[in-house]
Amino acid sequence: MKRLKINKFRVISAVTLCVFVLVWYLVTAVFGLFPKTMLPSPDSVFFSFIKKLTSTVPDGGTLFEHIFASLVVALTGYVIGVGVGLPVGISMAWFRPVDHFVRPVFDFLRTIPGIAWIPIFTVWLGIGLSAKAAIIFVGVFVGTVVNVYSGIKQTNEVHIWVAQIFGASKIEILKRVAIPSALPYIFTGLRVSLGMAWLGLIAAELLAAQKGLGYMIQVARNFGRSDLVIVGMITIGIMGALLTLALEFVERRVVKGI
Repeated sequence: MKRLKINKFRVISAVTLCVFVLVWYLVTAVFGLFPKTMLPSPDSVFFSFIKKLTSTVPDGGTLFEHIFASLVVALTGYVIGVGVGLPVGISMAWFRPVDHFVRPVFDFLRTIPGIAWIPIFTVWLGIGLSAKAAIIFVGVFVGTVVNVYSGIKQTNEVHIWVAQIFGASKIEILKRVAIPSALPYIFTGLRVSLGMAWLGLIAAELLAAQKGLGYMIQVARNFGRSDLVIVGMITIGIMGALLTLALEFVERRVVKGI
């Protein structure tokens, strides 16, 4: 029954995508409701996608080179953000002194969008990997801490009492009760942070980069190449979907193994 529901969902998703592409084709290639410079047809975008796999025009890099550059930056900032955000979120939720000490500063910093850090990070770190990874780190760190904090706080008090009755220490309760019960929240935070990583990456590359999908979109816009802009947007969507699927695969393995 479960597999039937999954297959039904996939069929519906495929049909929806086909309808979207068909409507796009009709309003551009058939009825010509939009000029090609504003909204190219899907077949034009497809051929531009294929050509961009090997062409370096107009931005000096192939699509694969831009994808690789963006992945390196995104994953660097993401891994560091998650690596710092997980212990900070757990510590804030589980140890009250840490919460009292860190939360005021965190609540202030979380209200500042990651994009607002771009000017200062480019001044401090230039326009290389470090600056873009730092911009991504901010968004990922905030998203991870918020969800991990919420997950640990949602730990069932009855489970905590039972563990205390059996003589478990505070650290043991955290490891054996709180963290396992918070895993759905933790992985939700990882998925949300992954989206923030792509958002921060593209914003950073639009303003300060020499390679990457955001840079490719910016150059294509300057040259009036709306087909390449859409190629970049579709590529970002595909990469984000693939990374999310990989994360969901890991989640099923981890949660199932506990």
